[in-house]
Amino acid sequence: MLNIATHMDYEGQGRAEKLSRVIITLFGAVGLIWGFVIQQFSQTVYILIAGVLLASILTIPPWPIYRRKPLNWQKPRPESQTAASGSSEQESTKKKRKN
Repeated sequence: MLNIATHMDYEGQGRAEKLSRVIITLFGAVGLIWGFVIQQFSQTVYILIAGVLLASILTIPPWPIYRRKPLNWQKPRPESQTAASGSSEQESTKKKRKN
């Protein structure tokens, strides 16, 4: 079976979002200037679309640069402890309601 990573860590998500905003803003500004110079709004739109496509290719897939700091999750409790703690919590809330 092929093991393909399908996740990003939280810092990677932030990095990807910042990168996409920078790329789209730069392409939008360059497109606006170029479209104004040649008086063709369609060129502005084409350049902006190229920026969106580039940003999508660089930020949507979970590249390894976005998976550098994974979270260390807490180990789950054994089933017997979970059931015991749940029933003691219910008993304490019942006692509070009676008072």
